[in-house]
Amino acid sequence: MSAPSPLPTEQRIGLLAWAALVVLQLLWHAWLFPAQHMPAWLLLSITVIPLLLPLLAIRDARRALLWVGILSLFYFCHGIAEGWSSSAERGLALAEIVLTLLLIGTLGAGVKRKQRG
Repeated sequence: MSAPSPLPTEQRIGLLAWAALVVLQLLWHAWLFPAQHMPAWLLLSITVIPLLLPLLAIRDARRALLWVGILSLFYFCHGIAEGWSSSAERGLALAEIVLTLLLIGTLGAGVKRKQRG
């Protein structure tokens, strides 16, 4: 039985960005700026649970990262909207934007190009 091959660097970076995005959502919406007009559990379920769903595909890190990359487009839009509209949350929004761009960038870095013959 052979040992599993180590993940490429871009996939490890993507997994770290994914974990950081989950932690950021928890800190942002549960501790630093809790919701004022809706229950905290509802906001956390909207923001955190979608990021946890790709854990179902974690055996294949590339597939899990693909799903997180697709989901991260929502978080990118959220970061842009919050950064534009709320000066108090601008730093967190910028962190969210950077993490989502890092996730999407790691997906692009992991693509193997076909050689032209």
